Formats: sequence, C-alpha cells, structure tokens
Amino acid sequence: MTDAARPPVPLPPRDEAGDFLRWIAHERQLSPQTVRAYTDDLGEFEAFLDRYYGSGEWTWAGVDRLSIRSFMGDCATRRGLAKSSIARKLSAIRSFYRYLHVEERVDANPAKAVRTPKKDRTLPGFLTREQMDAIFADAEVRAGDGGFHGMRNLAIVELFYSTGMRLSELQGLNVDDLDVVSERVKVRGKGRKERIVPVGRLAVRALRHYYEGRALVLAASTRGDRRAIFVGQTGKRLTVRAIQNIVKAFLKQVGDEHGLSTHSLRHTFATHLLDGGADLMAVKELLGHASLSTTQIYTHTSKERLKQVYRQAHPRA
Repeated sequence: MTDAARPPVPLPPRDEAGDFLRWIAHERQLSPQTVRAYTDDLGEFEAFLDRYYGSGEWTWAGVDRLSIRSFMGDCATRRGLAKSSIARKLSAIRSFYRYLHVEERVDANPAKAVRTPKKDRTLPGFLTREQMDAIFADAEVRAGDGGFHGMRNLAIVELFYSTGMRLSELQGLNVDDLDVVSERVKVRGKGRKERIVPVGRLAVRALRHYYEGRALVLAASTRGDRRAIFVGQTGKRLTVRAIQNIVKAFLKQVGDEHGLSTHSLRHTFATHLLDGGADLMAVKELLGHASLSTTQIYTHTSKERLKQVYRQAHPRA
C-alpha cells in the first residue's frame, strides 16, 4: 500500500500534540513514515504520563525532566526496548517541546536536560564481492529471458548497489530524477534533502533494457504511473513491500540471508567503496548522511573484515 493510499495518521487528542504533528507534516514536510513514528512516540509518552501523574491531572507545561527520565526507564525495563528505540522516542519528545517553546506554550524544554542513552554500536550486515557477483549472475540469467520482471528486478538490484540508496529513496524515484545520459540520479533523502549520486555503467545498461519493457507495460495500461521508474505489471508504482520481496528473493540465493535486507545493499555499497580506497567524506555525501560519525561505522566493518582475513591467513595470528 502506498503512502497516498494509507488512512490518515490518527493524532493524539491533546491540541498541542496535534498541532505539532500537523506542523511537521505540512510545514516541515517530513515523510509520512516519520510523522507516524512521532505520532506513536508521543502517544506512548502521553499514556505513560497518564499513569505517572494520573489521567487528567497534568499538562504539557507541567511535565519535568524526571518524568521524561522515568518514561525512558519504563521503556527499557518494563518494555525491554533497545537503546536506539528509546533514543528515537527522546528525540521526538525534544522536537515536540522545542516546538512548544518556540510557540511560547511552555517556558522551557524539559527534555533538553535529559541525556540520550548511548547506543550499542553494531556492525551493519553486508555482502562480500563474491556474494554480490552471485546475485548479479542470477539476476542477469533471469533478465536474459527477456521477461519484464527479470529486466526490472536486475535494474533494481543494480541501482541499489550502484548508488547506496535507501529503500524509500529508490521506491520514490521518478523518471525525471534519473539521467541515463550523464549517468546520475537525483535522490530525495531524509528531511526531503536532495543529493546527486553517480550511477554505474552496468546499472545504466540494466535500466536502459528495463525501460524498453516498462514502455510496453505503460502503453498497455490505462492507469499506469508514468512518473514512477519502477512499476509492476499493471503499470502502477511498486510498493516498498514489493521491492523488499524482490531483493529478499535474491538474498536467498547467497545461502544465509539471516540479518540481510535491502538496507544490506546500502551497507555493502559503502563497505566496498571504503575497501577500494574511497574517501570517507565522499562516501558520506553519497549516502546522504548528516554526520560523519554515522558514516564512520563502515570503517569498523572494513577493519573487522581485515582482522578476519589476517587471522585466517597469517601463520602466527
């Protein structure tokens, strides 16, 4: 189901939260997924405050940092949430109170003094070059049959690996975003930020072949989405779930797909670039990361791989 087809996001009953959610949706133009996440987080926080203070016995202006810390503790102990999930909820609360403070509905931001839980540093899953070669070999055989699905699915995997795009970014691509002549694509990332990313020659070749099949599908469709790059047999834009299933089918071909997803292709893109000597700042720009520290995790991935090679190959490791 596309975002346009989803029912409206239900807003919390308190006016301040509803105003904030409408503001991030319409003024800041955050994605529907982000608005839903903020809605869920604030709804959970409100339910906790009803238990903490008593239902109807509190106001947003009266919330203090101790109640916010208690909420975080409740998320960790009673609900067993990961530190990353708790940090996201705190970020939503901070943004909400920042909005209330600017709007002069509260005197201060109580969440500002609450420390963000230190996230567990986990190495992202990625594929080796041999695994990627196996995936492309399988995809090329399917595309070689001349069928629409085979050509499209090869183009999807090629574009993921060639650009390091996120799933939502690839799913939302329009024909005008991609220039196969100059071999680059305009990507709309988080917060609607745009970046230009080069597209490799093999991905361009796969896209050109796919475009031939896409043209036939759209010509036969009366309700096809002519703006969307990746469409189904009926001509409608592929959903996020459909793209996930396409990639998952390829990941199964490499044997152990445990822990691997469409996002693994993004991790693989970054890891293989750094292994090949790419500059960290360049990889940061290609991925669309706001902070260099987010990109630096891939250097750990490369180091861990090198350690493994060293232990296996060196006689006195």
